[in-house]
Amino acid sequence: MPGEGADDTAPAPDEPRRPEERATGVGSLPGTDHREAARTVVGELPDFPHVPELPARGVGADLIGRTAALLVDLAVEVWPSGYRVTSRAGGHHRRGVELLARDVDALDEALGETGAAPRRVKTQVAGPWTLAAGVELRSGNRVLTDPGAVTEFTESLAEGLRGHVAELARRTGAGVVVQLDEPTLPAVLAGSLPTPSGYGTVRTVPGADARAGLATLVTAARDAGAVGVVVHCCHPTPPLALLGATGADAVAVDLTALDRSGAVLDALGELWDAPTELWLGVVPSTDPEGRPELADLARPALELADRLGFDRARLADRAVVTPACGLAGATPGWARTAMGRAVELARAFADPPSSW
Repeated sequence: MPGEGADDTAPAPDEPRRPEERATGVGSLPGTDHREAARTVVGELPDFPHVPELPARGVGADLIGRTAALLVDLAVEVWPSGYRVTSRAGGHHRRGVELLARDVDALDEALGETGAAPRRVKTQVAGPWTLAAGVELRSGNRVLTDPGAVTEFTESLAEGLRGHVAELARRTGAGVVVQLDEPTLPAVLAGSLPTPSGYGTVRTVPGADARAGLATLVTAARDAGAVGVVVHCCHPTPPLALLGATGADAVAVDLTALDRSGAVLDALGELWDAPTELWLGVVPSTDPEGRPELADLARPALELADRLGFDRARLADRAVVTPACGLAGATPGWARTAMGRAVELARAFADPPSSW
C-alpha cells in the first residue's frame, strides 16, 4: 500500500496547501509504457500526481475510449468512423477497461516505490458532452443527437465515475480530484459538429442542458468522496460562465491560447472573484525552442492578475499551475521538464523573485 512508506510529517488534509500541491499535469503523456509514465509523474509531481494517459497505445487509451471504459451497462466498439454503441462488451471495450486498470495499478506502484504520500491525486475523464459527441449510436449518428441517449450515457458515466473515485482513493490513500475534460463543448453549444453525411450539423444543445449534464458528473464525483472537481476546456473561448455554474471547484484553461477579449476576461474575473479556483495552463505542452525562462512562463499569469485587478498573491492561493494542455505531443524529455517547471512556477508564485 502506498501509505506504508508514507512520510509521517505530511501535512494534515485540512492544512493550507503548500506551493508544490498547486501544480499538476493535465493528463496525457507521450509513449506507451504505463509504468514509466507513472514513475515520471510521481517523480516530477510527488505532491499532486495524476493518473497518466497514454493515447499512443491506441484503441481504448484515448480520452473517449478510456472514459467509455467507465460506463456501467453500456459498451462501445470501434468502427471505421470511430466509437459506436454495441449491445455487449467486446474486445475493444475490454481493452479500454484493462488499460485504465493498468494505469491505476502503475500509479499505486509508483507511489509505493517512492514512498510519496500526496494528500491529493487526480484522475481525468471526458465530460458528458465530449463523450456524447465522440460516440455513435447504432444508426451512425452521434449519441448527442438523441436526448434520451445523452441522459442514459451521463447517468451510466456518473455511476462508473463513483466506482473509479472510490477505487482510486482506496488504492492511493489520497483524496481524489476529478478533472472533467470538455474540449468539444464549445462546438456542442455552437451546433457546429458535422452529421455523418457531412452536409449538416448536429443540433445546438441549450446552455441549461449542458450545465445540468456537467452538474450531474460533479455531483457524482462528490458523492463518491472526491475532494475536488475541475472542469477543463482548452478552447480559446471556453464557456466560462457555464463551467462555473456547474458547481465545480475549479475551471482549467489554456492561458497561452485564451482569447484575451473583454468578454472572456470578464468571465474569468467573475470566476476568480467567486470561490472558484483557476487552473492556468502556462507551460508549453510541446517542445519549445530553447528552454524558456521561468519569468517568461510566468508572464501570462502575472499579466492576467494585473489586467483583472487582482493582487498577484492570488496566484499562490487561488490558482493551480499546469502545462497548457496534454503532453502527448511532447518528447519524453520535455514532458518531464514541463511538469517540473509547473512546480517551479507554483513555488515562484508563492515566493516571487524580486525581479518580478
